[in-house]
Amino acid sequence: MIDEFVRTLPKVELHVHLEGTIRPALLLELAQKNGVPLPVETADQLEQWYRFTGFPHFIEIYLAISSCICTPDDIELIARDFLEGQAAQNIRYSEVIFTPFTHFSRNRNIPFDDQMRALSRARKWAVAELGVDVGWVLDISRNVRPVEHSLTVVDWAIEAMSQGVVGFGIGGPEVGNPPELFEPAFDRARAAGLLSLPHAGETVGPESIWGAIDTLGADRIGHGVRCLEDPSLVAILRDRQIPLDVCPTSNVCLGVAPSLAEHPLPRLLDEGLFVTLNSDDPPMFNTTLTEEYLKVVHTMGLGLAVLEQLVQNGVAASALPEAERRNLSLEFRQESDQLRKTLGSEDNS
Repeated sequence: MIDEFVRTLPKVELHVHLEGTIRPALLLELAQKNGVPLPVETADQLEQWYRFTGFPHFIEIYLAISSCICTPDDIELIARDFLEGQAAQNIRYSEVIFTPFTHFSRNRNIPFDDQMRALSRARKWAVAELGVDVGWVLDISRNVRPVEHSLTVVDWAIEAMSQGVVGFGIGGPEVGNPPELFEPAFDRARAAGLLSLPHAGETVGPESIWGAIDTLGADRIGHGVRCLEDPSLVAILRDRQIPLDVCPTSNVCLGVAPSLAEHPLPRLLDEGLFVTLNSDDPPMFNTTLTEEYLKVVHTMGLGLAVLEQLVQNGVAASALPEAERRNLSLEFRQESDQLRKTLGSEDNS
């Protein structure tokens, strides 16, 4: 019964990269349509090639994906496909990271306005046809130089706030690219009312998280699991209740945690930290948000009460207006209670 409970449970997701949600079959379709060569030719070969083997391979796949996104219609297609998948998992609201500078500068020079119109069409369709909504988080890879390109992206984000953009972030390789480099862009974002949503504390330790908090004014931390290496940082995160967007399978694949059984999520919760659960780049890590919840139950041994709290944390940490967060939280609690009655689930926490 618990698996059915998890699959049916209403959810939100706050840390997922749109470009990293493209399924192998869809990537093959885009490559063939746009005449972009891939290292493999068939769907079966692509499935095998997609399987995570290491960080260099992950980057290889990510760059291949980006090279296959050639038009605004491609962006709308991948957004619609992603949102269909979210609806199938009963994920009612998502905050989705999108990297517009890549598609503006590296590939087909798609103007930002065209990119944003494509995302807006997908969002409008999803609300009307699927009953799910999305907020966009525009980010830039932290190894892009000069760093002043981040000011271009933050200006785009501010310009598109009326089209569902809710935050600004940095992703990509942490090593050699500290948060402090991006202080001007985040100052501009926060002044305009965007959430500050940097990745930190994944492949670099506590110093990256300190920088994200002290310099970038982070409203949430993408990953942040290495905070446990610094008790004073844990205390700050606990006292301020700064949410950590935790992605367990991603952490294991990228070597941040040795295994799911040894993942620090239970300890983060024991420390009283504000944690949300997310999938990051789901098909690239052979997971989904629902699978992440199932792993929390079956591999980490956490109970339904913890799952429900993780869902509520996601609602509370979202960029939704306060009234919408309050209504969604109540709606989710009522549906969860009804699910327990219908499925006969018992809290095993």
